[in-house]
Amino acid sequence: MSEEILINVTPQETRVALVENGVLQEVSIERDRMQGLVGNIYKGCVSRVMPGMDAAFVDIGLEKAAFLHASDVMQRRFDSGGPDIEYDESAKQEPISSLLREGQQLLVQVIKDQLGTKGARLTTHITIPSRYLVLMPNSSNVGISTKIEDEAERERLKTIVQQLVADHDLKCGYILRTAAEAVLAEDIKRDLNFLSRLWRNISESAERAHAGTVIYADLPLALRSIRDMAGDEVEKVKIDSRETQLKVEAFVNQLVPEMVGCIEHYPGARPIFDLYGTEDEIQKALERKVNLKSGGHLIFDQTESMTTIDVNTGGFLGHRNLEETTFKTNLEAAQAIARQLRLRNLGGIIIIDFIDMLQDEHKRQVIRALEKALEKDHAKSNLCDVSPLGLVEMTRKRTRESLEHVLCAPCPTCGGRGSMKTAETVCYELFREILREARQYDTNELLVLASQEVVDLLLDEESASLAELEEFIGKTIKFQVEALYTQEQFDVVLV
Repeated sequence: MSEEILINVTPQETRVALVENGVLQEVSIERDRMQGLVGNIYKGCVSRVMPGMDAAFVDIGLEKAAFLHASDVMQRRFDSGGPDIEYDESAKQEPISSLLREGQQLLVQVIKDQLGTKGARLTTHITIPSRYLVLMPNSSNVGISTKIEDEAERERLKTIVQQLVADHDLKCGYILRTAAEAVLAEDIKRDLNFLSRLWRNISESAERAHAGTVIYADLPLALRSIRDMAGDEVEKVKIDSRETQLKVEAFVNQLVPEMVGCIEHYPGARPIFDLYGTEDEIQKALERKVNLKSGGHLIFDQTESMTTIDVNTGGFLGHRNLEETTFKTNLEAAQAIARQLRLRNLGGIIIIDFIDMLQDEHKRQVIRALEKALEKDHAKSNLCDVSPLGLVEMTRKRTRESLEHVLCAPCPTCGGRGSMKTAETVCYELFREILREARQYDTNELLVLASQEVVDLLLDEESASLAELEEFIGKTIKFQVEALYTQEQFDVVLV
């Protein structure tokens, strides 16, 4: 398996695409006007404590107050004066009212961007990632990524970090990332020293800063992608900006030395995202329907509360029987769904409606295929078995807006419903409004302002009904087309 990272940079936005064997798997977009906040550390001030929600709102200098739940607050010995950074990791979860008070200042980190009408979500469990390690300033534990399965390697890595912590008398905890597997002790030491210096600078800045100040901002998208995506499978990183290429090379030399020979500038006249059809794939990822090679298709519907995915056989007829056709379509759909979740960056609750299968073994194999396809995903997910209704429920960690929310806005005509009233429905609503107005006000003439489609229908197919209405109310009805009105909009004006 070979991977390439494509980085497209313009003054307005940066786009990063992960291409696996020539197929787009992930895309991330960061705009100068809407930069992500996840990973940023702020000095915040508690603006409101809400015992009923066991949470608090914290002012971190953004337009919307951020949300901090009690479970995301480090358990500490509460003290009304002086620093309150004495943590107890084994303590029982306390209510928010005993952990925080209004006006209290504290160091917080964003774990979820502002999504829709919701403010950012915060935690006081600060974590700072580097290439091989994640620093946990308020902990003393040493953890290892579950993706490193070899027990001997896990023990070796843990021993290295524990020895380094003891030698330098560090009071922090660390997690060894998947990238640390088979890495030399010297490289881990360099990472640990870098994180220690960084945390020292953050702590000093936090003491001097005022509430609502950003203390530490995570890396820009281009560098963050190299840090998080780079691995043995990545063969090339192509960047169409010389300036960004130099920044990436400097970053790689410091933190990801194994990637030094992989960075290259792309000077081609053809846009970099046209390689491998990346631009076309992004456009397809904004559509509801995803076609499968067999002839079947998927339908994605993203709502405020969840995302639903419907699997259909479409034009796939199979060769043996219905059960075999259904099974093969579901297997193909499982692979496509895992890729689309990454590509569209869909998170939260996801409900998958696979085509009904009769054999339990087929259901098990489809679930296993989906689990295996999701192993490549950087975002954590939890998958349930097929429910009695034939649905598969899963969750996928959501930290940033989905691709659709980044690139699109709700339709101004339908308000995001995906449908609107027919011209006929609006005509009948208009008739009822005219009757209401005629009975309420004493006037000889009414003027109707409506869209072209509604006026045309009134004067053509509904002309007989309109004549009857005029005769019934004893008033003249005139019409005026308003080009800016949507099909659902109308006004009845007294003349």
